[in-house]
Amino acid sequence: MIKMAKATGPTYRVAFRRRREGRTDYNKRLALIKSNKPRMVVRKTNKSVIVQFVNYSPKGDTTEITVHSNTLQKLFNWDSKRNVLTAYLVGLYAAKQAKKKNIKDFVLDIGLHPATKGSLLFASLKGAVDAGLNTNYNEDMVPTDKLSNPPESKKNLFEQVKSKILNS
Repeated sequence: MIKMAKATGPTYRVAFRRRREGRTDYNKRLALIKSNKPRMVVRKTNKSVIVQFVNYSPKGDTTEITVHSNTLQKLFNWDSKRNVLTAYLVGLYAAKQAKKKNIKDFVLDIGLHPATKGSLLFASLKGAVDAGLNTNYNEDMVPTDKLSNPPESKKNLFEQVKSKILNS
């Protein structure tokens, strides 16, 4: 068996570090930046949901708003960390904050997360749309069944937190 060496030499070009690490899809990023709209960046971690509104600038992206699921716990006593209801409320709260900074429309940036129907990424999108921001999206991707019928143990608190955010 013959082992092949890695390419070296004057014509070998190393890919961007974040592309090599599998952390950034630059083609998708370029398409989002060309829209000239702020990006609503939604990331889910093992324990939480993070929503940011980010504007592009040639010197580097500027983050306008960042809302973490822990913010809901501090402000509204919402104890859940990472589920569809929490993602919706984080998106709702982030959009209310974004409206205060004159952000009216956005594009959704889910990064390398798969665009799965009913994902909590799209729950945060629905929260931002319900707060009054504009974007193009497919209603079929939103987990409407989980949002319209929350579990009985969370139903009252969910409605209270939602109304507090909308009235703030």
